Amino acid sequence: MKYSPERKEAILKKMLPPHNKSVPEIAEEEGISQQTLYIWRKQARAEGRLLPDGDSTPEGWTNRDKFAAVLETAAMNEAELAEYCRQRGLYPEQIKAWRRACEQANDWEEAHARQTKEEVRALRQKQKELERENRRKEKALAEAAALLVLKKKCPRSGGKTRTHDNDRRTFGRVRADR
Repeated sequence: MKYSPERKEAILKKMLPPHNKSVPEIAEEEGISQQTLYIWRKQARAEGRLLPDGDSTPEGWTNRDKFAAVLETAAMNEAELAEYCRQRGLYPEQIKAWRRACEQANDWEEAHARQTKEEVRALRQKQKELERENRRKEKALAEAAALLVLKKKCPRSGGKTRTHDNDRRTFGRVRADR
């Protein structure tokens, strides 16, 4: 069903402060599907309009809406800011707090980058320690293998060692016996 632009605009105004009605409330009052209202709200937001999520408090505003409010009020003086806040059911302190949060967003990224750098440094140090331990264990394993080889080469009972020549003779005798 096609709705007139005037009706659509009137319904969108119900989503704005001071009413701040939720989409389900408006859908029930107006007899319009919630999906249609969500689409209208999304389109209005895409055009840059502020439409909170329907909570009557500023906490009901999305981060995108808060950021848009900060941008809209950035160049306003105190009187203009007060008028803007009255129209939207806000307090100037809330806009200031949102502005501080936006300004600190980049600080958070720097802190996160610093933390990541420290984690990488710790991982590299751990890797070096593990490589050092691995080398030590490889040396110990090579030493143990060398000792085993030397033990096998030790003369057996009577001091005689078995050689390949002895093995061939034994093999030849066994063959001749067959």
